[in-house]
Amino acid sequence: MSRYSIDEFVNKTKQVDKGEGLFELETERMLEINLNGEIWAKMGSMVSYRGDIKFDREGVLEHGIGKMFKKAFTGEGTSLMKATGIGKLYLADQGKKISILHLSGDSIVVNGNDLLAFEKNLQWDIKLMKRIVGILSGGLFNVRIEGHGMVAITSHYEPLTLMVRRGEPVFTDPNATVAWSGNLQPDFVTDIKLKTFIGRGSGESVQMKFDGDGFVVVQPFEEVYYSKDS
Repeated sequence: MSRYSIDEFVNKTKQVDKGEGLFELETERMLEINLNGEIWAKMGSMVSYRGDIKFDREGVLEHGIGKMFKKAFTGEGTSLMKATGIGKLYLADQGKKISILHLSGDSIVVNGNDLLAFEKNLQWDIKLMKRIVGILSGGLFNVRIEGHGMVAITSHYEPLTLMVRRGEPVFTDPNATVAWSGNLQPDFVTDIKLKTFIGRGSGESVQMKFDGDGFVVVQPFEEVYYSKDS
């Protein structure tokens, strides 16, 4: 086989079944879902599928009127689609790196923009960071997920997990914060001295403060959020 031939390219990049179950990383930036039933995924994340799979946009009252009102404040970033059927589904989000988490009765809070897919049986709720709305463009929202099942999250480049210990708070840039353990409740602090360095898009220095026992996941990239009117 000659170097750089079409055969070499196909063999190097072709899909390979790894037998890892429902969620499988086909590459670091492509999630394969071996679907036999139903899952929730970020709207617009489907890049390919094979088999008998039906896609439905999340209904206005799909998850109850409470979540409908929250969606009205958080904008289109929370939009989900439901994939139902049997087959192989491939998801990706702007080339971001994908991490798979298996929840075993525990919980995690994920920045809404970094949630790629999760199993239907998991419990979830949208949490709007009210104290930061108006400071960062469009505000920030997150999704708390708990129960037993698989979750796929995304990050720009390699994620870094920082351990949080009581009395030793960890501060993060909201635009670079991906997720944190469900037992932590972040607070928001400002520091005028860091105005030039943090929160460049808003002109305000806003930091997330995590204290307690848990972890927080950050990425080496500042996500830019836009309001619905942008």
